[in-house]
Amino acid sequence: MRASSSAYHRGMPNNQASRFILAWLATGVSDFLWAVVLSVGVYKNTFAQLWQGVASVPLGKSAMQGGTRTVVIGILLHFGVALAWTTVFFILTRFGWMQRILNSRWGALKVAAVYGPFIWAFMSLVVIPIFTHRFRLPPNWFRWTVQALGHIVFVALPMIAVYQRTRVESAAPAAA
Repeated sequence: MRASSSAYHRGMPNNQASRFILAWLATGVSDFLWAVVLSVGVYKNTFAQLWQGVASVPLGKSAMQGGTRTVVIGILLHFGVALAWTTVFFILTRFGWMQRILNSRWGALKVAAVYGPFIWAFMSLVVIPIFTHRFRLPPNWFRWTVQALGHIVFVALPMIAVYQRTRVESAAPAAA
């Protein structure tokens, strides 16, 4: 390993639990910020509406009037979902085919380009309808496309980047 590469990775966690927690937090925080900017800045919802909307999936429409309590529940649910998808990703990295893709040229982008939109589609078409007991196709395909692309950049890539950077560090021999 080159010295500059080693210096770049210095300070990154070198055990699986630390790598996992860092990947989860990077994903959760990145997606949190993306959701806030998109929802508040572009779609003109309030911060509370965004996170109460998340809480309303398992709690029902009354969560939209739940105040700070349901905002906090929505944020906790958000990080719980990030934890679940980080877990799925780390399990997938145990398979040789995933390692081959990740180690290929543009591997992180290849995986993110599939995994990010898959997360968005699965949550929107499977998980949310199970909780809300209603299935509907997206009413606004432009927003759907924005969300799918955003999940590449703000969900899958942070997770994969942390995984790859910390994997390199943990595989490097200890400095003498």
